Amino acid sequence: MKRAALALLIVAAGSATAAETVTLRIADQKGNMHAEMAAAQQLNNLNYKIQWAEFPAAAPLAEALNAGAVDAGIIGDAPLLFSLAAGSQVKAVAVSKSVPEGLAVLVSPDSPIKTVAELKGKNIATGRGSIGHFEALKALEQAGVSDKDVKWRFLTPADARIALANGSVDAWSTWDPYTALAEVTNTGRVLVNGVGLSSGNSFLAATDAALQDEAKRAALQDYVNRLAAADRWANSHVDEYSTTLAKIIGFPKEAAAKSFSRRKSHWQSIDDATIAQQQETADFYQKYGLIQKHLDVKPTFYHGLKVAQN
Repeated sequence: MKRAALALLIVAAGSATAAETVTLRIADQKGNMHAEMAAAQQLNNLNYKIQWAEFPAAAPLAEALNAGAVDAGIIGDAPLLFSLAAGSQVKAVAVSKSVPEGLAVLVSPDSPIKTVAELKGKNIATGRGSIGHFEALKALEQAGVSDKDVKWRFLTPADARIALANGSVDAWSTWDPYTALAEVTNTGRVLVNGVGLSSGNSFLAATDAALQDEAKRAALQDYVNRLAAADRWANSHVDEYSTTLAKIIGFPKEAAAKSFSRRKSHWQSIDDATIAQQQETADFYQKYGLIQKHLDVKPTFYHGLKVAQN
């Protein structure tokens, strides 16, 4: 009798363990993934839970990844490099390819500045190590202006927007949806965008701890496939998606639609071309002393997740 009762207890305990739901802690930037997946109904019928954490920019998101406070998050190519150079235990598991038109250096609408070369001696606001920082450096280099010939103001997007509006900075290097918001509200004019300057790559990065956890790794595989499906849906339903995105990020629908439609984004598995592009970005940052030594990016990619294309 005692043996039968013990066996029942063991079976019950095993069933309880099997029934435990995995929770993925996902870091997002301004509703990016959350909005898309919600609009595309890709958050329905999950066999795991998602705990969302929203960040205004990549730097605090990277800190959360480094601290293990989240399992995975969306991050630009430049911020990911800074995180990895600092020794963070994260890997890029999938890449979003997009047109970087919304990555831009902005000036105020009435600014006399018409060319990047005219930024010499001026104040530029951006986030240190952000994709905006990368854009500004690339634009300056192309115009023949040294990074030491401008004054950098490293600010959050919210503070940089205010600084541009009140004239305490001459330019702001930022990304969508902030660029789109400045354009539709006539609070910023694009001086130069990222087409031809940036790879347009963003990554889903996951912590080593999450990837080493079999259940979380399986959940992440399902998540990236849903994310890719949501992107395909959003690209063919821009108006409907923009309504959801606008509500989540608190921006006008016109800004949300402008931000998304010009990206023409799609998610894919990590490939050799992406790794080569990331190495070029790493070498660029080393050239400017923002990464102190050569960084071999190959070990920072994880090839175990494959993104379904249909």
